[in-house]
This record gives sequence, C-alpha cells and structure tokens, in this order.
Amino acid sequence: MSAAHLRTDRWWLAPAATAAGLLAFIVYSTWRALANADYYAAPYVSPFYSPCLAENCEPMKGGPNWALFGDWWGLSPAVIILIFPLGFRLTCYYYRKAYYRGFWASPPACAVAEPHRRYTGETRFPLVLQNIHRYFFYAAVPVAVILTYDTVLGFRDEHYEWGHMGLGTLVMLVNIVLIWAYTISCHSCRHIIGGRLKHFSKHPVRYRLWGWVGRLNERHMLLAWASLVSVAVADLYVYLLATGVFDDPKLF
Repeated sequence: MSAAHLRTDRWWLAPAATAAGLLAFIVYSTWRALANADYYAAPYVSPFYSPCLAENCEPMKGGPNWALFGDWWGLSPAVIILIFPLGFRLTCYYYRKAYYRGFWASPPACAVAEPHRRYTGETRFPLVLQNIHRYFFYAAVPVAVILTYDTVLGFRDEHYEWGHMGLGTLVMLVNIVLIWAYTISCHSCRHIIGGRLKHFSKHPVRYRLWGWVGRLNERHMLLAWASLVSVAVADLYVYLLATGVFDDPKLF
C-alpha cells in the first residue's frame, strides 16, 4: 500500500490550530516579558511581572514588590519569575501532547504516522527533563497564591482606597480562577492528593479531594487553553491602561 495512512478527513487542522495558538502566545508573551515597561496601572499589575523581584520594578504600593535582585539586574523583572509558570506549562502532560503534535509531528494525529525514523520518548535529553513537572507544580502554586493577593488588591481604586471594583478587577478575578482551576487539575496535583493510597476508605478527606480534582482533570485541556488566554488578556488589559488607551471603567 503506497498511502501513508487511510484518513481522508482534515486531520491536519487540529495540530495546525494548536501550533498557531501556541506560537501566537509565545510571540506575545516574549514581547511583553522583554518590554520591561507598561506592566503596572494602579492598582493592577500584569501577571507576567508578579511577584516583581528586581530593584528596577515600577513601584507597586501594597503589592508583592520585593527587590531581592539588586541594581545589577538590568533585564526585565519578568524574566526572573516567568520561568516557573512557563516551566509548569511546558512540562504539563496536555501541553506536551499539544506541542509534540503541533510542532514536532510526533505524531501529528491519530492513525497518522510520524515522520521521524526513531522514537525514544522522554528517555533522553532534553525531553527527559519533562519528568520534573511535579517540581514546577510546587513552584507554580506560590505564584498562583501571589496572583491571588494581586487580585485582592485590585478591589482598590487608583488612590489605593478599598471598596472599588473596576473592569480590571473582574479581568483579574476571572484570570486567577482559571489559573487555579488549571493548576489544581494538573495530573501531578491529582497524584499528590490521592496517589499511593491503598485504601481510600481509610482516607475519606483525601478521597473526596481526589474526586474533585479528578473531575477538574477531565477538563484539563479546556482549562489549559482558557487560562493561557486569560493570562494574556489580563496582561494586555494592564498594558492598555498603562499606555493610556482608556481608563478602567468603574463597576462600583
């Protein structure tokens, strides 16, 4: 048989759309992370730049702005912190499938052979580094906690008075909910909660939590994309405010 496969549908649309979506986010996030500007518009801070750990950070009154890196750090402060959520997503089981299929064609779709002559899986460098996903999960949780704190601070106005809610507050709130949903639906989180238990009946609390995480895990792909879009939208919103494109509409 000369045909490489028997599929006649447009099987290439899914990996092509995946590659296009991930590439668009990579281009946008790289531009914003290296811009080193327009990431703070009181009281909102871009999730790409929080926590801001460099001395050259824009002042964020009441926010997690710890100048742990002195004046020797000349690069964008986003470079310091983005490695943790980025590493968490790069090693995520769903994102592995997404970019393996979208960029490396390994394999591009079900029942479609990959073009590579040899397959070694994740047993050799650099793909063997995917196995540190759990440790990136440990790092991603504190980042999510700090972003939650940023969201709480968003219930202030530009003069840092409490009792405010703008459109930006809602944007940040949706973003952090999606980030937490994606984070705790992670396979590593599910294993940490319910893994290595021989008798669920002896651990009812962990079993209940394991069940909740399991239901979220069924939607891990949707949450992965939704949180990816939401974090970009949150950053874009702060950028538009910081550059004066419009003022933050007040909801109350």
